[in-house]
Amino acid sequence: MPINPSAVGAKSEPHERSWTSKDCLLYAVGVGAGSLDPTGLELDFTTENSDGVAQRVLPTFGVIVGMGGVSSDVLGTYDGAAYVHGGQALELLSELPPEGTVSVQSQIAAIYDKGTAAVVVTESEAVDVATGKPLMRSTMTGFIRGEGGWGGDRGPSGSQNAAPERAPDHAVTYQTRPDQALIYRLSGDRNPLHSDPTFAKRAGFPKPILHGLCTFGFTGRALLHTLCGSDPARFRSIDVRFSRPVFPGDALEVQIWVDGNEALFRTVNQSGDVVIDNGRFRFE
Repeated sequence: MPINPSAVGAKSEPHERSWTSKDCLLYAVGVGAGSLDPTGLELDFTTENSDGVAQRVLPTFGVIVGMGGVSSDVLGTYDGAAYVHGGQALELLSELPPEGTVSVQSQIAAIYDKGTAAVVVTESEAVDVATGKPLMRSTMTGFIRGEGGWGGDRGPSGSQNAAPERAPDHAVTYQTRPDQALIYRLSGDRNPLHSDPTFAKRAGFPKPILHGLCTFGFTGRALLHTLCGSDPARFRSIDVRFSRPVFPGDALEVQIWVDGNEALFRTVNQSGDVVIDNGRFRFE
């Protein structure tokens, strides 16, 4: 059993991550911003030089620069094709600027034994180097098939943040492109699961799948425009569970139930299959 359960609490060394205007623009296009947008709302995120438009940053860009990783040597060894991104949370403490540098430190917060798999929870905090203040916090949950069975804590179970049994207050549909994963991977995630058909088949998929964080970005756009008036300063936190793979070219419908300054949501594909569930969003 190559996973090392005693790795809980292990921390990475602080490391700096910098980004530029171009990185933010590329990310925005990678999560579908500006595609066939008749309203012009997304010019703020896809250009820096349109008349009267100042560039702003999609809040979910925080997962690109605000996450770090503890060395995989601490966790042990496992087949990369067995790793699936199971969940993601992001909390923004301030609006992200179009360029900047953060110091990121991560730690393994928990490792759970699901019997046939291990679940690894990694928490990260990013501090703005210019101000010395925390800018964002993130939590990533990884699901590693075949790495459980050592008799450890199973961790949380059961549905959380379940969608209400009524029609959603809002529903927003976006169409992904057949080459969406090839665009999104240019923001840094070069995992061959999203580009290499042979690797995807070894992982149990008929063809490369879309990055979970790309679906996360599409979902975040829907929440931003629907509940925040397209203002990133009002976007506070988002928490999701990835429940089913998305393939490039799928349509994504984000279904939203609002309760004050919080909302529950889920994302479904064109067949009605839930691809993101247990979604919770907080905004101002």
